[in-house]
Amino acid sequence: MLVGVVSDTHDDLERAERAVAHFEDAGCEVVVHCGDVVAPFTATVFESDDFEFHAVRGNNDGEWALQNAIGEFGEYHGESAELTLDGAEFAVYHGTSGALVDALLTCGDYDYVLHGHTHEHGHEERNGTHRVNPGGLPFSAGDDRYHVAVIDTESGDVTFTDLD
Repeated sequence: MLVGVVSDTHDDLERAERAVAHFEDAGCEVVVHCGDVVAPFTATVFESDDFEFHAVRGNNDGEWALQNAIGEFGEYHGESAELTLDGAEFAVYHGTSGALVDALLTCGDYDYVLHGHTHEHGHEERNGTHRVNPGGLPFSAGDDRYHVAVIDTESGDVTFTDLD
């Protein structure tokens, strides 16, 4: 199964639309947003007949209507989520606490820990658990390009794509 991972879209409709097109073209069956969608009008971009959608709350997701908007077509999990996708266990959290991301990564309960917040894409493996941060909108303390990730649960491959 292919799982698309995106984070920190911060109401950039053009990049959110590019992410959706990429996930649809790649054949992703599930897309997970790691938070900081920000407003409902951006969330609706992720409505697709091609994939199931899941999202967690980021530190900039203060609008209560966001959960209702996502609930119309996907699942809004609040602060964090535990998902089982194609037999793989996923923890999803925005990433505002690096200590919590590390605890999820080292606890041994998950195959994948997905997070954003830092706007820096990256992948590492620790004792069989993969940490995947797809990146986010470019800014000076993070990446200078916008990336998303696709995880192949069968092979374990994690692929990043620059959408800028």
